[in-house]
Parts: sequence; structure tokens; C-alpha cells
Amino acid sequence: MGRDDRVVYSTEHGQLGKAMDKSSGKKKRKQNKAFGEPASTIRNPAKQGVRIRRESKGRGGKSVCVIDDLPLHEKEMKVLLKKLKSHLGCGGAVKGASIEIQGDHREKLLLLLEKEGHKAKLSGG
Repeated sequence: MGRDDRVVYSTEHGQLGKAMDKSSGKKKRKQNKAFGEPASTIRNPAKQGVRIRRESKGRGGKSVCVIDDLPLHEKEMKVLLKKLKSHLGCGGAVKGASIEIQGDHREKLLLLLEKEGHKAKLSGG
């Protein structure tokens, strides 16, 4: 081998080079602390706002408003859902930790949730 030739891969040690961590022989990776936490964990509900977004993928082209990050239990969510459905005149359901309302009613939902005392924001485009 000449002076410019060097080994970049070895079957015994794997990839060799500057991108390696010299102590363990493995590539360095950035650790994401929030990655291991569930998405439904709210650290400070007073600062975290309720998110209202519109979805239409996987629904046959029909749009649905999804309300996320509500700091309520399932019974309280069902009571709120009933109020929203009766005021808007549409259908909806509680799915997991979110409320789904049929149709695009984001602006109306924003006003109704603020009347109920929730800090709400529109999310998405």
C-alpha cells in the first residue's frame, strides 16, 4: 500500500475514520431527551395550549378537526364533546386523548374552547 492508501472499512472493526468514537469504536449519535417521553405528557398545562388542527388524510377526502392536548379526563372530554357537537350541529368522537369533530370548524371551535376556559391555538396550515 502506498502513502495515500488507507483502510476505510474492516470486517473485524467495521467502519474506520474520523466519524468514529475512538473509545468504543462506534459512531457518535445525538441523544434526544424528549424522544422517550410519550406525546400526551404535558409538563405545565397552564402554559401549554390546546391545539386545533384539520385532517383529511385517510378519511376519503372528508375533513375532520382534531383537538389535542386537552388536560381533561375521559368523562370530562365526553361532556365537552357533547356541548361542541350540539353547538356546531355536527358529529364527533373521543379517540384516545383527542376529540374529533366532523367538518372544518376550526375558528368556531377556537371561540367555543376559549369560552369554556381553555387556552386554544390553531395548528397546521
